[in-house]
Amino acid sequence: MPTSSPDSPVADSPIPILTTVRDYRAWRAQATSDGKSVGFVATMGALHDGHLKLVQASLQENDYTVVSIFVNPAQFAPTEDLASYPRTVQADIAKLASLSDNVSQSDRRVNVAFVPSVKEMYPNGFTQVVADQIGAFVEVKGLSHQMEGGSRPTFFRGVATVVTKLFHIIQPDKTYFGQKDIQQSIVLRRLVSDLVFSHPPSPESLRVIPTGRDPNDNLALSSRNAYLTPDSRQVAPVLYRALKTGQDIWEQSHWTDANKEERIRVTLDRARAVVLERAEKCCQDGRGVDLKLDYISLNHPKTLENLEQVLAEKGAEAVDVSQGAIFSGAALVSQGKDGKVTRLIDNLLLGFTL
Repeated sequence: MPTSSPDSPVADSPIPILTTVRDYRAWRAQATSDGKSVGFVATMGALHDGHLKLVQASLQENDYTVVSIFVNPAQFAPTEDLASYPRTVQADIAKLASLSDNVSQSDRRVNVAFVPSVKEMYPNGFTQVVADQIGAFVEVKGLSHQMEGGSRPTFFRGVATVVTKLFHIIQPDKTYFGQKDIQQSIVLRRLVSDLVFSHPPSPESLRVIPTGRDPNDNLALSSRNAYLTPDSRQVAPVLYRALKTGQDIWEQSHWTDANKEERIRVTLDRARAVVLERAEKCCQDGRGVDLKLDYISLNHPKTLENLEQVLAEKGAEAVDVSQGAIFSGAALVSQGKDGKVTRLIDNLLLGFTL
């Protein structure tokens, strides 16, 4: 059975690195023969503590754990940061090798890193221009155009396509995603359900782990945080503060079904004001940090309907807040004329759990 590919990106890796579908499937066939459960964490590398939380959950719940490292070009628009996205495979492997299941005392460790090339994942070629793409791609209608999809209209098409490929290759019994990318998790659970995947065997087998945060200021951990300058890093936690401000409004005890229109309006207004006020300060403090609010929205936890939009188009009677709401936002921060723009995203769950 193969333990590493000859074109492994890390010499003398402490974890077997497989770079081809053929080699991985040979490994998976042996795991199946041995009756072992397989947990899976899909990543684009540049691993941080948030990723490691997902891996730790898999170690605790499965006999074997597989982690993929693949920067998927299909989820980047031509204008986005594909070329500059951080690639740190050697450091990533070292972080994975340092993990073990210290809860059940089983000494489980990451068994395989799957690190394919673009050619391996897109054997018939690939272009980022959607209009020029030929072949099989996957879309999840109705859940991909709002929230993050409003600013990144091809993003979830790329995510659904690559995750379909990875699920077919890896054949996970359970798979782990972070709450920070909550829309992604909802899209993928629907994908698993609608296309009747055998691996993972059910939407519930796609586990959503709470967002990893900086312990000092609660900034959601992200590989793109590496783009932040010291000054813009000080500004970045404003999105979390804005969402917490709105959460405090939403959870006040005086709200009833009769005044849900005001509840939605005040929650959004107060949260947006936090970011906009900080953006104004950035303009005035002379440090050259530019902060822009992309969106803050309240969405239905299952349909992802924008509650503010439903309110405006159909009236308060059409708005359902009985199942809670996803409270999410995105902002863009950069420093200097030529500074790298960092996209910040975050969310809080209001009145429900995943």
